[in-house]
Amino acid sequence: MTVTTRFAPSPTGRLHVGNIRTALHNFLFARRHGGRFLLRIDDTDRERSTPEFDLAIRDDLSWLGLEPDSVDRQSERFDLYEREFERLRASGRVYACFETPEELEVRRKVLLGRGLPPVYERKPDGAPVPDGVAPHWRFRLDHDAPIGWTDLIRGPQQFDPKLISDPVVRRADGSWLYLLPSVIDDIDLKVTHIVRGEDHVSNSAVQLQMFAALGAPPPQLAHEALLVAGDGKLSKRLGSTGVEAIRAAGIEPMALLSLLARLGTSQPVEATPSLDTLADGFDFAHFGRAPAHFDLAEVEQLNAKLLHHLDYAEVADRLPPAASEDDWLLLRGNVAHLGEIADWLQVLGGDIAAPELPADDRDFLRQAADIADSFDWSGNPWTQLAEGLKAATGRKGRALFHPLRLALTGRESGPEMAPLLARIGKDRALARLNAAAA
Repeated sequence: MTVTTRFAPSPTGRLHVGNIRTALHNFLFARRHGGRFLLRIDDTDRERSTPEFDLAIRDDLSWLGLEPDSVDRQSERFDLYEREFERLRASGRVYACFETPEELEVRRKVLLGRGLPPVYERKPDGAPVPDGVAPHWRFRLDHDAPIGWTDLIRGPQQFDPKLISDPVVRRADGSWLYLLPSVIDDIDLKVTHIVRGEDHVSNSAVQLQMFAALGAPPPQLAHEALLVAGDGKLSKRLGSTGVEAIRAAGIEPMALLSLLARLGTSQPVEATPSLDTLADGFDFAHFGRAPAHFDLAEVEQLNAKLLHHLDYAEVADRLPPAASEDDWLLLRGNVAHLGEIADWLQVLGGDIAAPELPADDRDFLRQAADIADSFDWSGNPWTQLAEGLKAATGRKGRALFHPLRLALTGRESGPEMAPLLARIGKDRALARLNAAAA
C-alpha cells in the first residue's frame, strides 16, 4: 500500500495558518512513509470559488515547499459524482426530500422543546410528493450498528447513528455539498489517510457509512486538536495570520513550518532547516488532544534563529540590491526577518536621526568626535575610540558604550560595534557624533 494523503482547500480565500498546519501534517506523514501528497481543490461552490484564489493557494503551497504530487479539482469531476450518486439512489442509500428550511427549523424547535435530539425525521415510504417542487437529497444512515473507528490521535471513537440526522448531500438545484463528493474522491484517488481537524469528527462518522455504501474500505483517520489564537479557532477572518501577511513580513517558510509541525505535540519546537528533517520525526503518537496555541511571536523567534545560520547565497535574491555578502554576514545575527535588512543598510550607509541625549552625554560625544578624528582608521577604530574615551573621561561599561551606540547607529542594540563602525566609516561616524553632540 502506498500511503496517500490529501489537502482539500476551497478556493474561496487565501490560506491561513490553520490550513497550512493541516497541509503540512498531510505532507509530512506522506513524506515520512515514502508516499504521495495530493492537492484537491474543493471548488464545487461556483459562486464563491475563484481562479484567483485557486492560483493563490497553489502559490502559497509552493512558497512553503509543500509541492503536491498531483492536483485535482472537484469542478472537473462532476460526471464521476453523478455516476456514484445514481448507484446510491438505485440502492436506496440516497433519497429525495421536499421540506423547506423553514419547515425543518420549526420541527427542530418542536423536538428541542420536547427534550428530544433535533434529528431529521424520515418520511414514511409512499408519503405524498408535492407538485412542482425540486427535491434535495439525503444519505440514508444505517441505524443497525454503532459507527466506530480507532483514530490515530483521538483513539477509539464511537457514534450512535440514530442520533445523527441523515445528511443532505445534494441541493435542489443539483449542486453538491461537501460530504459525498469528498468520499467519492478519496476512493477514486486511493487516499489511505485523512488528516484533518477535530471539528470534522462527526463528518467522519457519516462518511464512514458512505465508504461502506460505495463498497470501499475507509482510509485511516487522524483528527487533530484545533489550532487557536487568543480567544478561538483560527479562521480566514484573521488576516494577520494569513500567508500573504507572513510572506510580506519576510518570514522564512521553515520558521513557520517548524512551529506548525510541533504545535500540539510532546516534541520540542526547534528551528528546523528542512522539511525532510521535520518528516523524519513526525508521528501522530506525539499528538495530544488539548488545543494548540499559535503565537506569531514564536515564529519570529524561530525565524531569527534560522536567519542567523543562512549563507548569503540562500537569501541574496530576497535582499535589497544594495546588500553585499559582507553586509549580510555582519547583520544576519541581529535581524528577526529579512524585512529588517533595509533599515540596517540605512544605518550602515545612509542618514539617521540624531538621538536626544542629556547634556553630559553630549559633552562626552564631543570628546568622542575629537578623538575619532585624531587617529588612523585603517586599524581597529572602535578599539582606539573606546580606549581613548576611557582614558580621557574615566567612563566604562554602559556609560561608555551606550551613548556611542545611540549616536553612531540610532539603535539601542545591534551587531558588535567593532565591525559596524569600520563599515560606517570615518566621515559618516564623525558626522553622526557631532550631530548627536549638538
